[in-house]
Order: sequence, then structure tokens, then C-alpha cells
Amino acid sequence: MRDSEKNFVLHGTVVYCKSAEETEACEDAYVVCRDGVSEGVFEELPGEYKDMPLIETEGKLIIPGLVDLHIHAPQYQFRGNGMDMELLPWLETYTFPEESKYKDISYAKKAYGLFAEEMRNSATTRACVFATAHKEATLELMEMLEKTGIISYVGKVNMDRNVPDYYVEDTEESVSATREWLEELKSKGFENTFPIITPRFTPACTRELMEKLAGLAREFGAPVQSHLSENLSEIEWVKELEPDTSCYADSYVKAGIMDPLIPCVMAHCVWSDDVETEVLKKNKVFIAHSPESNINLCSGVAPVKKYLEEGLNVGLASDVAAGSTTSMFASLRNAIYASKMRNRLFDSNIKPLTFGEALYIATKGGGAFFGKVGSFEKGYSFDALILDDRSIPTARDDMSAIERAERFIYLGDDRHIKGKYAAGRRIL
Repeated sequence: MRDSEKNFVLHGTVVYCKSAEETEACEDAYVVCRDGVSEGVFEELPGEYKDMPLIETEGKLIIPGLVDLHIHAPQYQFRGNGMDMELLPWLETYTFPEESKYKDISYAKKAYGLFAEEMRNSATTRACVFATAHKEATLELMEMLEKTGIISYVGKVNMDRNVPDYYVEDTEESVSATREWLEELKSKGFENTFPIITPRFTPACTRELMEKLAGLAREFGAPVQSHLSENLSEIEWVKELEPDTSCYADSYVKAGIMDPLIPCVMAHCVWSDDVETEVLKKNKVFIAHSPESNINLCSGVAPVKKYLEEGLNVGLASDVAAGSTTSMFASLRNAIYASKMRNRLFDSNIKPLTFGEALYIATKGGGAFFGKVGSFEKGYSFDALILDDRSIPTARDDMSAIERAERFIYLGDDRHIKGKYAAGRRIL
């Protein structure tokens, strides 16, 4: 895209978050994009921007693009299946058999093509994506996502224990294939798609494997993604496998995977206690909250409000296929639903999420993993959605901008997206 195409002004109803406590809204405003970066939101367009192309949305909602901090691309094919299982049986029954199919590059191309097209048409502008253990298929996924314009981190999955024989890797084989994958990416020239080191989770990875992956993360300057404290059975298993650890997170710390110098996303953290929470905070870990997934697999409900109040980094995730949909609108409302369940059934001292807090973790909270992302404040990357909430029937004409945005999260879907931008590039 020519740089000139990254300079424009959107005019409409703007809603965005400055913090978890502060949601900004303006009924009639201008959002300025210069060189793919936000210049800010203005009630009157300053003269210096009046020569820029003006895109009139006719009062539609303009919000920051939504960030999916945790999604499994190969699992897209069986979303909606096995929702009566817990995590470990579900992996054995659905996940490992499906992911093993991606050794066949023709199957990978077909399946990843469907996933990439849905992501292009979704509300997601940035994502952290799990692939499979197959190098060639992972490269194919990255090629496809690059063409969508979405900005993503994609990881070749690593596993060397407690995985079926038809899918498990040898430790050295896993590390060698990951290094080859990282080296091959250097010549690809991708602008939107980047590697992320991806040990599946402690039960599937020996400490030796994770130590070597941590070395690759440092050598190639890549971030890390994995899973943490999702399910009670999983946590008990980790205690047996890693008896010298103080908590599940400590298994990553001892392997060097969880380090304040390595950007890190850990999905779930449903059962992280005070000891583990301190480990997460010390190591600047991003928590990828996956509300629907946690309910579907009977894992529980993470205390997200508590994490926000304690200053941890929190983002939102669809976690397909344990989450049944790629829609981040669904993830937003599910986060609110789940927090209410936790408040009423588990801990009344932790209040439910407000709409503003949920919007924050879906935008600026998770966006921080990518840098200055997820807001229209000056200096933030210009990621935006234009939403046609007026096409959702109502006789009311007195709704505020925030009421309109909240209503859209509950009633709208991807069909109502009328524009989508990532770093100033128009995707839809």
C-alpha cells in the first residue's frame, strides 16, 4: 500500500478506551490517520488535516480494532464439537487427531484458507495464533494471514511428551524444525505476520525442550505464547511432572520461557493463586482471557476484574476451537457474562466486568502486547472498525454513543462491519 493511502480522516460516532476505567465517546467526531498512526480524535477537524481524504461514515460507530490474544488456527475445523468434555479428554479426542492432519500440505492449504478468509472478514485486526507442529503448514498459514492484512504473531507448536505417537516430536527434532522455520521467515519479507515461540503447555513439553525454545526466543528476538492454569486436572498433572516448582507458572520460569525480557502471552490463568499472580506480574506476562472456552471445557471462570485491579496485563481471546466462534464481539459479551457468574457463584468480593472494562481488554489491554495498539489516542497504531449499528432495528433515537456501542456488542455481528483498518491499511 502506498503511504498516501494511510493518510485519511474518518467521520462518525467514536468510542474508545483510555484505560479500564475511562471510556471516551463522541457523537460527531473526526479520527485522523497519518502514516498509519492516529493523530487523535477531534470534535472539530483542525485545519492541518483538512486536505486529507475524508471518509464519511454517516454516523456509524467507529471503534478500535479488536485483538484476539489466543486462537488455534487448525482447530477452526472442529469448532462447536466436544463441548461436553473437559480439557484433557478433549485434546485427545479432537485436537491431536485434527492437528495431525496438517502434515498433509494439501489439507493444510484448504483448511487454513477457510480460517484466513474468516479472520479477514471478522472484527479481529490483531491476533496471536497457534498453528501445528508442522513447519511447512505453519509457513502456509503465515502466507495466507499476510495477505489478509491482519497483523499477527503465528507459532509453530512444540511438543515432546504426553502426546500421541502419531503427533509427538523428538526434542531435537522439534527445536531443529523451529530454528529452520525461523530462518526461512527471514527471506519472506512479511509486513504483517511475525513468529512467536510456542511450547504447547508444560504437560506436553520437557524442561529441556522449553529451555532450548527460550534460547531461540532470545536469539531471534521472538515473543512466547503458551497455556497456564486452565484446568484443575491439568494443574495437578503439572505438579506431578514438575515437582520442584512453586506453581504452574514456575515451570516456565525455571525453563527460561517466562522472563521479563521476553514478551509473553499465557492463555487462561483461571486458577492462578496469589503466588502465581506475583510470578505473572514480575515477568510482565499478558493474560489471554478466554471466557467461552473456559466455560465450554468446564475449566472455570478467571478472576479478570481482580487481575485488572492488581495491575496485570489482560487481553481477550476467542480460543477457537474450545471457544466456538472467532467473533470477538461474542468474546466481549462472554467476558461480561462469565464475570457475573463468578461474582454470584464463586466470589462476591470480585465485581463483574463493566462494558467499558470488557472493551478495554479487547482493545488497548490486549493491544499493548503489540505496542501502542488499541486506542485512538495520539501515537497509537490506527486499527479501526466501522460498525453499522443503525441497521439493528430499534424505535429509540435517544441512545448515547456508549449505549449504542454496548448494544452492538450484544446484538451485532461481523455482517455489520462496514470498514476495517490495521495500521492504517484498509482490509474491508
